[in-house]
Amino acid sequence: MLKLTYTEGSFYLEYLTQSLEEWVAQRVILALRVGQNLCIEPSTASFLLPVNLPGVEVLKAEVKQYDSEIIALCACDSKYIEVTLRGSWLSDSSQDAVGVFVTTMSDSPNSDRSSCLSKDNMRTERASPNASGIEFFLNKLWQEAQACTSVISE
Repeated sequence: MLKLTYTEGSFYLEYLTQSLEEWVAQRVILALRVGQNLCIEPSTASFLLPVNLPGVEVLKAEVKQYDSEIIALCACDSKYIEVTLRGSWLSDSSQDAVGVFVTTMSDSPNSDRSSCLSKDNMRTERASPNASGIEFFLNKLWQEAQACTSVISE
């Protein structure tokens, strides 16, 4: 499962081995216990990856082979590719721009692959029996993009 946490100024992407259903159930229970409003609705989330990031071409090939409506890639310009994910948006209200977006590709037909792509484009053992290789690899690419961005900004 991928979890994108949106704050007022940025977002953070995480790869979780916990199932989407378990995570959402725990979040609902937490909201009930603390008396917090919780809005859950279908949505999409998008973020950019640099085109020249090592592994982007492998991601394109994996997404094409995966053939899913959950993830789509679109060239933005000569420097960036947009990754769009379908999933669920969780926030205090339906109008809130701060919240959490969650999605999973594990329940799809191709999720039974016994390997996933690592950062160095080599096949490795899957991180978890329920994990999707694309989810894991996408998280690694995002982490690499963040590391490159922080080096450039310094």
